[in-house]
Amino acid sequence: MNIKYLNIYNNLIKLTRNKFLYTNLEGEETFSDRIVFLLLHLAFFFKIFKDENKPKELQNIHDFIFKQIEMTIREIGYGDVSINKNMKKYVNFFYDIISNIDNWDNLKNDGKRQILQKFINITTNSSFFVNYFDKLSTFYKNNTLNYFAKDIEEFKI
Repeated sequence: MNIKYLNIYNNLIKLTRNKFLYTNLEGEETFSDRIVFLLLHLAFFFKIFKDENKPKELQNIHDFIFKQIEMTIREIGYGDVSINKNMKKYVNFFYDIISNIDNWDNLKNDGKRQILQKFINITTNSSFFVNYFDKLSTFYKNNTLNYFAKDIEEFKI
């Protein structure tokens, strides 16, 4: 296991655990909500770092993170058939997110809100999520991939 990829994964998990993400959701927080937020954070991560890094390294990060997601689903107790079905769903969902946020920086807030509403259950306070992902994008841009390859105690977004 590559410690660099593990640190990137753990740092994305730390971002995903931001309690304010879940207090602004409609309804109760679920495991699926956490996966969706992880995939959103990962999609923005790849969007920012795809141009300045080697595709093979980003592919290795992708493979590592999806392997970690699969292991988490196994630990929860899902059977092999359910795992395969869920992983296929999550991979397709991830690529759908990537294709939708590709021109994020060129969109107005209303367009960003519409994109986020496709993936997360928000009807009120959608400006919180637009602002959050704008700040996340800026945070990624202001750091290098190697920054995320270290264990980072706290993120300031």
